[in-house]
Amino acid sequence: MKTLLVFTLLFISLPGQSQIEKPGIANPSTYLNDLRNEMQTEWPDNRTINLVFHGHSVPAGYFKTPHVNTISAYPNVVMKKLKALYPFAVINIIVTAIGGENSVRGAERFEGDVLIHKPDALLIDYALNDRGPGLEKSYIAWKQMIIQAKEKNIKVILLTPSPDQRVDYSISDNALKKHTDQIIRLADEHQVGLVDSYKAFEFSYININVLGKYMSQVNHPNEKGHELIADEIMKYFR
Repeated sequence: MKTLLVFTLLFISLPGQSQIEKPGIANPSTYLNDLRNEMQTEWPDNRTINLVFHGHSVPAGYFKTPHVNTISAYPNVVMKKLKALYPFAVINIIVTAIGGENSVRGAERFEGDVLIHKPDALLIDYALNDRGPGLEKSYIAWKQMIIQAKEKNIKVILLTPSPDQRVDYSISDNALKKHTDQIIRLADEHQVGLVDSYKAFEFSYININVLGKYMSQVNHPNEKGHELIADEIMKYFR
């Protein structure tokens, strides 16, 4: 009996055969449980919740450049949806995004411009512009930001890229898909949240006219496009 028990334990611990599941990407239904509970707390026991949106022109609110439609950009659409769900919550939406920026630059100013706000949750959206520095440099930058945030117990949610109408989506390994796959990998490696904007728009890729209904210009979503992204984000807050 003792021999059998030892053998069983050894078998369970063999590489690739463990019955213990890897944590992987954070579960939207549970990842922000503590934060959701806090947002239901009434005065005088409640506190201010800080949600920080870090990235490029899309979260910054650029529609048809140079027009900036802050109110209809997805950070503020999320705010509107959150207040409908959590009427007692005091929520700050803080946007540290800069138009034209990539994650390498975003990582350089991360401590001074992002962590200073003490986010309860941080959303990162840089992939459209990360085609500039490329996969290797952007991987390092995203990883750095994730680690710095997690060290301060900040909940992190990564966003895959929203559309760019210049991309040929019929090519399965197009540049945006490569960055999407890398962001999914990062979310899995660090057990953080994932909002897959690339997948959310997938229904529109087969027809440029359908995609155009969600875009204000070639690489910026319009109100309908931002609403689509906000709905994906809200899966973590419902």
